[in-house]
Amino acid sequence: MAPAEPDEEAGRIHCRLDELLAERGMTLTRLSELVGVSIVNLSVLKNDRARAIRFSTLTAICDALDCEVGELLVVR
Repeated sequence: MAPAEPDEEAGRIHCRLDELLAERGMTLTRLSELVGVSIVNLSVLKNDRARAIRFSTLTAICDALDCEVGELLVVR
């Protein structure tokens, strides 16, 4: 089997942002305010269209949602 292309590998990562927000009764707008990231950029992440994420952003999201990285990002 040939190695996966980078875009294929990125497509295996799923962001559970929607589920975590729903579990916590939090809106994307409120998360945006708490972490200092635009709603548009959070939406890109939420819809699995992000190609990269800064560690500082990931840390801020996890802090705001009181979760671990593995709860937010999962491999399909």
